[in-house]
Amino acid sequence: MGRRGQVFTRGAEVAWEPAGAGVRRQVLAYDDGVMLVRVAFEAGAVGPAHSHPHVQCTLVERGVFDVTIAGETARLVAGDTFLVPSGAIHSAVAVEAGALTDVFTPMREEFVPAAENG
Repeated sequence: MGRRGQVFTRGAEVAWEPAGAGVRRQVLAYDDGVMLVRVAFEAGAVGPAHSHPHVQCTLVERGVFDVTIAGETARLVAGDTFLVPSGAIHSAVAVEAGALTDVFTPMREEFVPAAENG
């Protein structure tokens, strides 16, 4: 059964999936308009430079990250946040092991298994 539009999601019941070397993600609550994703990084792992049409707001849950957005870099720690405008090139490097909590609008269809997109 899919989680699209599900009111409650128990994190312990949602599988983590690989999202690059030293990176894994857990797609949590979402509907067509918004999506919440937790992303865990090993120390030194890189979220490579990329862009997407979605607006992204991110909370540094734990750890230390060097985040670059549209050519500007900041070192962020637990409790800090960043906003990625639609189409902006951005990346992250885990200075220490940590986790980010991402919110996307609209939701990222490519993060949902094909069975749920049917």
